[in-house]
Amino acid sequence: MNIKVKTFRELELQELYELLALRCQVFVVEQDCPYQDPDGKDHKAWHVLGYKKDNLVAYTRVFKPGDYFEECSIGRVVVAREERKFGFGKDIMQASIDFVYEKFGAIDISLSAQKYLLKFYRDLGFRERGEEYLEDGIPHMSMVKKI
Repeated sequence: MNIKVKTFRELELQELYELLALRCQVFVVEQDCPYQDPDGKDHKAWHVLGYKKDNLVAYTRVFKPGDYFEECSIGRVVVAREERKFGFGKDIMQASIDFVYEKFGAIDISLSAQKYLLKFYRDLGFRERGEEYLEDGIPHMSMVKKI
């Protein structure tokens, strides 16, 4: 998988269209969760785009401390359904974690995990904190990767 990291202003129109389409395909259609995905925060994020050949197959967005959570954070973690068997979720998350450390140094990273993915995030070094909560009708847990 080929990884690109861009600010909102650096995104080309086609890249923006592709990332919004991928997020909608998974979070709205596949998970049957109608919600407003463009949340007004994309302009503050770094966008981590994972390509297989010329197709966007994986994506995250990264925020500096204070722009979303108190810590640096990774969100909107998504892999196209037909590409999940190739380990791209782990690859895009590792690229995102590496970007955080390169950009901000040794720093804690937080995320909001869908509960069924806890083991996936634990395997990347994240640990639960707090209680389960509903976000857009889906059970979530706050998680943090401590340095």
